[in-house]
Amino acid sequence: MKLAEALQERADLNRKITSLRGRLENVVLVQEGEEPVENPRELLGELDESVARLEYLMAAINHTNDVTEADGMTLTQLIAKKDALMLKAAVYRGMVQEAGSNTGRARGTEIRVIPAVNVPGLQKEADRMAKEIRQLDNLLQATNWTKDLVE
Repeated sequence: MKLAEALQERADLNRKITSLRGRLENVVLVQEGEEPVENPRELLGELDESVARLEYLMAAINHTNDVTEADGMTLTQLIAKKDALMLKAAVYRGMVQEAGSNTGRARGTEIRVIPAVNVPGLQKEADRMAKEIRQLDNLLQATNWTKDLVE
């Protein structure tokens, strides 16, 4: 199994577990004398199987990410770099949006508010980070589809 396939299965299992949780919550109480729409024991069995498979995949994916290198870094390091860069880029985009917002004045005598930062410079840096994030994501995706899951 390729790493990308394991990642897809992990996402599917997370969605399935969320669905099972909701279905279980809907059948834990029934009116006296009635039967639940679905059998809670069967749903719990399905939940147990799904969680066990998810646990296995999470460990295998993490191990694979830790031993697989691309561009001189492990996938774990690349993911951390991408996540950190995404956080930083979001802050920059927020600053650009806030500093670029127009604070209208009804009269010329009202206090004028001006940006305390270089908006074009921040925007340029945010754009640079977005490009780097895309490049990291492309590298991760390409590696995910060529690397076998270490089981």
